[in-house]
Amino acid sequence: MAAIFSFRCSRCGEIHEGSPSFSFDAPAPFLEQSEEVRNNGNLGTDLCEYEDGDGEHYFIRACLEIPIHGVDEPFLWGVWVSVSEKSFVHYAETYDSPDPTDRFFGWLCNHLPCYEDTYALKTRVHPREGGVRPYIELEETSHPLSVDFHQGISVARAQELAEAAMHQQDGD
Repeated sequence: MAAIFSFRCSRCGEIHEGSPSFSFDAPAPFLEQSEEVRNNGNLGTDLCEYEDGDGEHYFIRACLEIPIHGVDEPFLWGVWVSVSEKSFVHYAETYDSPDPTDRFFGWLCNHLPCYEDTYALKTRVHPREGGVRPYIELEETSHPLSVDFHQGISVARAQELAEAAMHQQDGD
């Protein structure tokens, strides 16, 4: 029988219950733009688009679910993926009634703590019904995040990741 994740944080001493869940408010490329480009762009809770000197850019907010060995719920990263204009438009048009067989190619567009550069890892976006954000599947590579996605992580690794994400503002 799988367990519910809980741990005492080695940094703050608090007990945290439930599988860790962390999200990014925007794709990294959007945040790296000038104020003018950001102001002319559109950043919502689930979609982002902007235009800069390189052209138009489209992003979808999605879930990266990392299995935790022996735990019911995965470690959840709320991330952004860059997709083509065609995929972006189709996703937006079918948001309320997505086709469960749809798949979109995307590039991961956030830097996750505790991993070497995670920006631009190849993904496959899987829309979900019921207003649930899509989940992403990482291409199988030797990158540590891909390995964790495909093989799962230990409870100790989940705690390490959670502590790093919770306390990254503490100078880590």
